[in-house]
Amino acid sequence: MSRIDSKAFRKKITTAEEAAKLIKHGTNVGFSGFTGAGYPKETPVALAKLISEAHGRGEEFMIGCFTGASTAPELDGALAEVDGISFRMPYQSDPIMRTKINAGISDYCDIHLSHSGPQTWAGTLGKLDTAVIEVTGITADGQLIPSSSVGNNTTWIEAADQVILEVNSWQSIDLHGMHDIYEGVALPPNRVPIPLTHPGDRIGSTTMRIDPKKVVAVIETDAEDRNTPFKPLDDESRMIAGHLLDFLTNEVKQGRLPKNLLPLQSGVGNIANAVLAGLLEGPFENLTSYTEVIQDGMVDLLDSGKMEIASATAFSLSPEYAHKMNDNAADYRNKIILRPQDISNHPEMIRRLGVIACNGMIEADMYGNVNSTHIMGSKMQNGIGGSGDFTRNAYISTFVTPSTAKGGAISAIVPMVSHHDHTEHDVQVIITEQGLADLRGLSPQKRAKVIIENCAHPAYKPMLQEYYDHSVKVANSQHTPHDLHQALSWHARFLDTGTMARS
Repeated sequence: MSRIDSKAFRKKITTAEEAAKLIKHGTNVGFSGFTGAGYPKETPVALAKLISEAHGRGEEFMIGCFTGASTAPELDGALAEVDGISFRMPYQSDPIMRTKINAGISDYCDIHLSHSGPQTWAGTLGKLDTAVIEVTGITADGQLIPSSSVGNNTTWIEAADQVILEVNSWQSIDLHGMHDIYEGVALPPNRVPIPLTHPGDRIGSTTMRIDPKKVVAVIETDAEDRNTPFKPLDDESRMIAGHLLDFLTNEVKQGRLPKNLLPLQSGVGNIANAVLAGLLEGPFENLTSYTEVIQDGMVDLLDSGKMEIASATAFSLSPEYAHKMNDNAADYRNKIILRPQDISNHPEMIRRLGVIACNGMIEADMYGNVNSTHIMGSKMQNGIGGSGDFTRNAYISTFVTPSTAKGGAISAIVPMVSHHDHTEHDVQVIITEQGLADLRGLSPQKRAKVIIENCAHPAYKPMLQEYYDHSVKVANSQHTPHDLHQALSWHARFLDTGTMARS
């Protein structure tokens, strides 16, 4: 049965192959999608074929690719594989896309997710020519029912000259009512306060509006989101979650947090999901969440009754939980609100609600600076995503990681990070399986001592302590002691295989 109830939009039904022909070389395209949820499934693949054929004829054909965040192989992977992306923003995680970025084939602008919409409106990223948006359905009066992510969809629809819609019948029609589409965010000097004071507040509509004249093609699809299973909980993840739970318990005991904590934000990935699993076994009740993505662990918290409401912009679920969400969307829409990322990642909201942020990282240095994007300072991994939005504006900001990588060959705690994403001024708590370092109120030298002692792996503590002691002498005990030559040589010890000897 068709999900397109509007007669006007039914007249525009076509194939992905025909729709892709409407996208031209040198244009910018805004695609829906956020962490593998709600991205268009057929148009990017058809476009990639056209690009490949053009290249085969010796013709240039590349586009600028705008999204909400990361997507999936059918989008980033397909277009990157044929060298079809000249410019990419704001976040990606596809291995082919990453390779093209690091090879210099695709320019990548790694910006905060909360900046991507406003910079598009302002025109600093260039003109947006086309939007390709997946929706769950189209109402009789031409309103769009969002699918499993909202992301930057409202921005793309508003800014683009033409819009291609993919109506995906795999997405549950019972998602209708889960979304809260607020369109009151504006550029200065026309900004007004956002009327949201609790994660469960609804301040917008359940559908997205669109000028029907912009819609140039409508495609009917039936394809599931590309979701990745989470790794089973391991001892390291359980220990990290345990340290965070102990910290939060003490914050409640000290009167710095209420018994039901404050709204929780959780970054994407296995460790972040493990932290949510830890909360399931923890003592806290009546929890709320104000975050970017709903992961498996958050669904479990909602099912258990320990969490009352979860606000996000997208799902990031395993295949099992994605089907569970589809089967029970009518129930979950009373507990989950999906918003545009202009709201989910808005600094004003994060600061006002007092969010407790928990994000992953690649490495942290002994003074509390964090690298979450680059390997060895030069090689882009995925991007900063929304971690900066939440870290800088959170009531409490935490970063979690195992203390080592590559089977213990690399320390996640280093003398100086090879790339700065989050400075010592924003990072309050660092947690590894070894322990927790509460950095609030500490000078750099005191931070170094607690990070080395509590967070570094025992195999690396002597090396880190030796560096610190040496730097104190070389820098004459100045505010933040460093020997830049030795700090850089720490990273230079990496071998060609990407590992580092412990000795």
